[in-house]
Amino acid sequence: MADFGAYHALGKGMTPGEDPRSRVQGGQQFRSPTAASPSGYQQAGPSFANGTPLQQPPHGENLQTGATSSPGSGYFPPQAMNDGVAGMTARMGSMGVSGESGGSVRAPRRKDRHAYHNLAQPTIPPQPPNAPNQTGIQSQPQFLNAGQPHTPQFPQNLHPQDPSSRFQQPGEEAVTTQGKVDPEQIPSIPRARDVSAQYYLDNVYPTMERHVPPDATVPFVAYDQGNSSPKYSRLTLNNVPSSAEGLASTALPLGLVLQPLAPLQDGEQPIPVLDFGEPGPPRCRRCRTYINPFMTFRAGGNKFVCNMCNFPNDVTAEYFSPTDPSGVRVDRVSRPELMAGTVEFLVPKEYWAKDPVGLRWLFLIDVGQEAVNRGFIETVCSGVREALYGDNSESDNQVNGDAEPAQRLPAGTKVGIVTFDKEVHFYNLSSRLDKAQMMVMTDLEDPFVPLSEGMFVDPYESKEIIMSLLDQLPSFFADIKNPEPALLPTLNAALAALAPTGGKIVCSLSVLPTWGPGRLFKRDTGKTGDTDHERKLLTTEHPGFKKTAASMVSAGIGVDFFVAAAAGGYMDLATIGYIPALTGGEVYFYSNFHAPRDTQKLAKEISHSVNRETGFQALMKVRCSNGLQVSAYHGNFLQHTFGADLEIGTIDADKALAVLFSYDGKLDAKLDAHFQAALLYTTASGQRRVRCLNVVAAVNERGMETMKFIDQDAVVSIIAKEAASKIAERSLKEIRNNITEKTIDILASYRRNYSGSHPPGQMVLPENLKEFSMYMLSLIKSRAFKGGAETSDSRSHAARLLSSVGVQETSLYLYPRVYALHNLDAGDCFAHPDTGHLVVPPTIRASYSRVDEGGAYLVDNGQTIILWLHSQVSPNLLEDLFGEGANSLQSLDPFLSDLPTLQTHLNAQARNLLQYLSTVRGSKATTLQIARQGLDGSEFEFAARLVEDRNNEAQSYVDWLVHVHRGIQMELAGQRPGKEGEGEAGILSGLTNLKTPYWT
Repeated sequence: MADFGAYHALGKGMTPGEDPRSRVQGGQQFRSPTAASPSGYQQAGPSFANGTPLQQPPHGENLQTGATSSPGSGYFPPQAMNDGVAGMTARMGSMGVSGESGGSVRAPRRKDRHAYHNLAQPTIPPQPPNAPNQTGIQSQPQFLNAGQPHTPQFPQNLHPQDPSSRFQQPGEEAVTTQGKVDPEQIPSIPRARDVSAQYYLDNVYPTMERHVPPDATVPFVAYDQGNSSPKYSRLTLNNVPSSAEGLASTALPLGLVLQPLAPLQDGEQPIPVLDFGEPGPPRCRRCRTYINPFMTFRAGGNKFVCNMCNFPNDVTAEYFSPTDPSGVRVDRVSRPELMAGTVEFLVPKEYWAKDPVGLRWLFLIDVGQEAVNRGFIETVCSGVREALYGDNSESDNQVNGDAEPAQRLPAGTKVGIVTFDKEVHFYNLSSRLDKAQMMVMTDLEDPFVPLSEGMFVDPYESKEIIMSLLDQLPSFFADIKNPEPALLPTLNAALAALAPTGGKIVCSLSVLPTWGPGRLFKRDTGKTGDTDHERKLLTTEHPGFKKTAASMVSAGIGVDFFVAAAAGGYMDLATIGYIPALTGGEVYFYSNFHAPRDTQKLAKEISHSVNRETGFQALMKVRCSNGLQVSAYHGNFLQHTFGADLEIGTIDADKALAVLFSYDGKLDAKLDAHFQAALLYTTASGQRRVRCLNVVAAVNERGMETMKFIDQDAVVSIIAKEAASKIAERSLKEIRNNITEKTIDILASYRRNYSGSHPPGQMVLPENLKEFSMYMLSLIKSRAFKGGAETSDSRSHAARLLSSVGVQETSLYLYPRVYALHNLDAGDCFAHPDTGHLVVPPTIRASYSRVDEGGAYLVDNGQTIILWLHSQVSPNLLEDLFGEGANSLQSLDPFLSDLPTLQTHLNAQARNLLQYLSTVRGSKATTLQIARQGLDGSEFEFAARLVEDRNNEAQSYVDWLVHVHRGIQMELAGQRPGKEGEGEAGILSGLTNLKTPYWT
C-alpha cells in the first residue's frame, strides 16, 4: 500500500484537533521494544530472500503489494459504528471501565495512544524497570554486604500531578477504586513488559549488581557475576527477612523457581564444564555443598568455609592456592567455580548409577484405525523425520551440495521405532539390512523385547532404513485398522527395552486406549460440574500406570506424549498424563486434531521435543543457609520420602521446578542467605555431570527492604504451581477462593505494615507487585481453575502445564501478548537501520475495549497463536496478508496454519513477527489458528484470552481490583470473614511458620 497509515484503525491519518507533535513524541520517546534479529527473518522486497539488510523505503514509497487502492482510501473506509460494539462500549462506560463519560461511545482510537505511561527523564541515565538506583547514587552490589545491605532508592511516582502522591512511599502506585475507575490508570502488564524490553535491548543484566530480575517474557542477556542467571533460578524475595515473623508480615512465599537446563541467548557465555578428575569437585564435608563463589578461604588457603553451614573444610593439596592479604585466592579469576554462579562438574564413578551412554530415543507410534483415518500417522512420521534429519529443503540442499549433512542429535545418540495397535511391533533398523524388519509381540500380559540387536541404531548410519520405514508406515497400516490400541503393554515393553541404559520415549496416541492390560474407560460424562466426582476425574486411579511410571523414573526414563483427541473426545489425560508428570516429561494435547490445520504444529513440536537439550537419570538436591529449610517441592519428579533427593527420569530445557522454604531458626542479618541447587544427570552425549546453580540474597531485619526486591514473576509461578498441586484434593471453588484470599493477604500486609498514609479509597500497590492482581485474576480464569463447564482432560492438562513450565511460559500463559497488525508502523517488524535489531511493535491490553473495528490481531499465549479478524476487516488488508483473491473472510481457508510468502509489506511484517515469537516462548510451535469474527469456533478461544474482560465465569480486571480492595479494607478493619474465631486451627497455624495454611 502506498499509505502505511492505511493499516491503522478507521484509516485516519490524524484525529481532528490532534497536536501533530504528539505523534512524534509517541513514536520517538517510546519506540517499541526491539530484539536482536534471529536468523530466518523475511524482509520485504526482492532482496529479502537472500538476507540483505533492509533499506527502509520512504514513508510514502510502496513495495510490491498484492492489492491496490486509491491514495488515501486506506484499509478502513469510513464506516458507521457497529451497534454491538457501540452498545458494549456504552455499557462499559456506565460501569466505570472507561475514562469517558458513562454511556458515551468511545472516539476513534488514536494511533499514538500507547499502553504505557509517558516517562520523561531527560536528566536521568537509563535505568531498568523498578531499578533501585538514581542519578548520583553509585551502583553497588547488594550482596557480600558484611551486615550493611545496600539501601536502594526508588524512582518517583509515575503521576506526580496526582494530589494523592504526597501520601505515597517511593516505589508505590495508588489506584483509586471509589467512583468510576479509569482503565488507563490501573497497572498494565503490556506496559510493564514493553518498558522492560526496551531497556534490556541495549543493556545486559549483571547478576550481582541488579537485584530484581527482568520481566520473565522479555529477552535479555545475563552477565554471570557469581549469582546464577534468572533464566536458571529466580528467587521470590531477593532480600530475605531474618525471621519467620518478618516473612509472615509480608504474606509472601519464600521460594525458588529452577529451570536448570534453560537455553542460552545469543551473546551469553556458555556454562563452564570443569573436570576435577577422580577426587571429584570440592564439597563441604558436613552439608555436602559444592564449591561456589561464596565460600571463603582461611589459614592462608588451607581451609575453605562453607557458605551454607559455616563449617571449615581442609583444602586438598591438588586444589590448594595461597591467598592474598584480603583472604582471596590468588588464582580466583582463573577458577570458573569461584567466579560463575552456574557451573557444571564432570563427576567420577562414585556418582554413577549405571555406566553412562548416549541418550536412547524410542518413538512409539500409534497405528490404530483412528490414527489412519485422520492422517495422524503421516503427521507423526513427518515430525520424527524432521526431528532426526531436518525439513525437506534442508535435505535437498545437502544432497545438492558437497557438505556433510549436519547432525541434529549429539554424537552417541541412538534411536528406535515401535508401532502399536492391539499388538506391539518392533523394528530391526540395522544398517546392514536392506530394509527394516518387523517383529510382532503379541504377549500383552508379559511384554518383552524380541530383538537382541538392531533395536537402537545410530540415526545417521541407518538413515536410509529409517527414512524408508517412516515413508511406508502410513500405507502399510492403511488396510489393517485395529480400532483399540494397547497403550500400557507398549509402555511396559519400551520400559524393558530402555531399562539397561535409560532414555526418552516419544509416544503418539489418537484414541482412548481400551485394549489389553491397563485399558481405560470413559469416566467423564460431561455432567460433573465442580463436584467430588470431578475431582476423581482429575486423579490417577489405575495402579498399572502408577507402577509403570515409578519403574520408569528408577530406570532413568522419561515420556513425552502427543495426544490427538478425535473431535474433542475423552482421552483420560489424568491417567495417561500421570506418567509424563512423574518421569519429567510433557503432554502435547491437541483437543480437536484436524490434520490440514495441525500437521505443521505437531511436526514442529515433535522436532522441538527431540532437539532441545535433554538430560536423563537425574537427581536434584536443593540446599540453603542455616536457619532455613526446604518445606515443599512442586514439578515433575518422584520423591520417595520428604527430604530425599528428587528423582527425575528426564529433564529438558523447558521444565522447571519450584522449591519452597520455611524457617527452622533465624538468619543473621550480618550475613547473606545462600541457596544451591545441584542437578546430577547424564547428558545426551553420555557424560555424567552435576550442574550447580548458586543464588544469594541479602538478609534484613526490616520487611520494607524485602518489599523492594520482590520478583513478581517468581511469586506468580510459585502460587500457580502450588495451586495446581491441589487440583485433585480440593474443589475448584475452594482453590479459586484461596487464590483470592492469598491476593488480599499479600496486598493487605503491605498496606498495613509498609505503606505510608493513604486515603481509604485508594488501593496501594508495591512497585514490584503492581501487576500481581491481574496475574491472579488470570490464574483464576485459566482452564485449570475456571468456573463453569470444562472437560476434565483440559483441566488436567492445564494444571500439569502450570506445574511443570518455567516462569516465562507461565507468565505468557496467564497474560497473552496481543499485537494489532493493522496498526503496525512502516518500520515495525524489520531490522532497525542503525542497530540491526528487530523493531518489535508494542503490545496492547487483553481487552475487547482495545479492539478496533476492522482490525486484525495476533494473540499469543505461548501455547497457540490466534489470528483474529474483525468482520469488517478491509479486503485490501486481507489481500496484503494472504494473497490475491483473499478479499473476504469467507474466502480464507479456516484451516490455514501459516502465512504464505508474499512480496507485500504487511505480509513480511507478520512473518517476521511470527519468527521473532518463535524465539521468545517455551516448547510450543508458532503456528497460526485463524479466528474470523462470526464464522469460526476458535473465536471463543480468542474471547477467553481477553483476560481483562468479564469472562471465564470471573470478573473483569476493574471489578476484580474493586473486589480485592474491599477485601483489603475489611482486613484492615478486622471485619474480614474467616479471620475471627479460627479456634485451635488458627492458633496452631500461627505457631507453624506464622503462615496461613491456604494449601494444607
